[in-house]
Amino acid sequence: MRRREFIATLGGAVAFPLAGHAQTERTRRIGALVAFSENDAEGQLRIAAFRQRLQELGWSEGRNLQIDFRYVGGDAEHMRPAAAELVALTPDVIFVQSNPGVAALQQVNRAIPTVFAQVADPVGSGFIDSLAHPGGNITGFSNFEAGIGSKWLEILKEVAPTVTRAVVLLHTLTAANVAFLRAAETASTSLGITVTSAGVQDAAEIASAFETFAAPNSGLLVMPHFVTVSNRVLIGELAIRHRMPTVAAFRFMAASGSLVSYGVDVVDLFQRAASYVDRILRGAKPAELPVQEPTKYELVVNLKTAKAIGLTVPATLLARADGVIE
Repeated sequence: MRRREFIATLGGAVAFPLAGHAQTERTRRIGALVAFSENDAEGQLRIAAFRQRLQELGWSEGRNLQIDFRYVGGDAEHMRPAAAELVALTPDVIFVQSNPGVAALQQVNRAIPTVFAQVADPVGSGFIDSLAHPGGNITGFSNFEAGIGSKWLEILKEVAPTVTRAVVLLHTLTAANVAFLRAAETASTSLGITVTSAGVQDAAEIASAFETFAAPNSGLLVMPHFVTVSNRVLIGELAIRHRMPTVAAFRFMAASGSLVSYGVDVVDLFQRAASYVDRILRGAKPAELPVQEPTKYELVVNLKTAKAIGLTVPATLLARADGVIE
């Protein structure tokens, strides 16, 4: 065989198995259960960050990855059916956001590897055994521990010293929200504040809570839940209308009208969750990946809201703020 023919033959022999490998590369599938609406601009920022991080790690939709989304918005009734739909697709891994989302998934799935983000007090909520050893098929990134409720109350008292009653707006069926309430109640005596809770499950109940509890020297703590997050603009508008200083958990809540927010960077949580999804797709087991807690919280003050409700934000608080909305 002449040298040129030999090289051509050899090249074909090498190319064939490589081509065969490319043809048989399996597309991996992610199911994503998110608590916000598909047209929620803030939610889509988080999804974009999640997708971008996956792409950086070598996963490209349409080439070796497919992501099936289920958006729940503020509809609590749709959470479990949406979870069941994703499980029926038998994805390689499920990504889930919110405590209600994890609870719904655990009712229909205990086998598919699952990564969560923006989940509060996952141990106290019964989702995992411990942070270091989550056990089972689930791991992820938490955003708040139970004691944060006392910190939110302290911030409310600092930003509005005349407040003597705090109304805690929460979803009473969520264990983490109840834990935050208990922490606020524990701190209330030393702060000279009476704590009252208002359980809400939709926009109508949020509006009713304001009508019932708005009063002079009253403030509001908005607990993190997809019902309150989905209605963040309504909460901001009602807080201004009733002149109630409001402390919430996320920067985008302050951007929507709440006076102050104190919490984690949720976009960062979505990016970090993508790294765990990548590791699971490459063979890691959820039980081997410890649940990670946030290491930094950001304080944001909305001066536009402060002016609207006739409140002067203390200079000491402004000096500590990571962000100011004017």
